[in-house]
Formats: sequence, structure tokens, C-alpha cells
Amino acid sequence: MSKSVLRILLTILMYAGVGVFLFPYLTGRITQGIPFMLFGAGCTVVCGLLRCYLTEGDCARIPHHGRDW
Repeated sequence: MSKSVLRILLTILMYAGVGVFLFPYLTGRITQGIPFMLFGAGCTVVCGLLRCYLTEGDCARIPHHGRDW
């Protein structure tokens, strides 16, 4: 699996975690949705960190033009 495919997959999973986190708010069952919130927040954080860690160096360097000050 290439880095770009892995980046796209982890981004989709990260946003899915946000969706799971917001599900109790949208359905109006906040007190019963605490497991959804915990799972969604955990999934978002883990997928976001994995995306940063596993796809590090995938982006091209930003060229510097002129002085660096």
C-alpha cells in the first residue's frame, strides 16, 4: 500500500471518527451516547496521529526563494 493511499484511508477514518463523535448530538441522546463519543474521539486521535507518523515525508519540500530571514 502506497503512502498516498494510506494517507487517504486514514483521513477517511479520521473524519468517520468525528462523525461517530457527533452522532449523539445529532440524535439527541447525549447521555446514552458517551461510548460513541469516547470511541469517536479515540478513533480520530489515533488515526490522525498515525496519518502524521506513517505518511511523514510524503509531501514535497517547500522551495525557498530569496533570503531565509
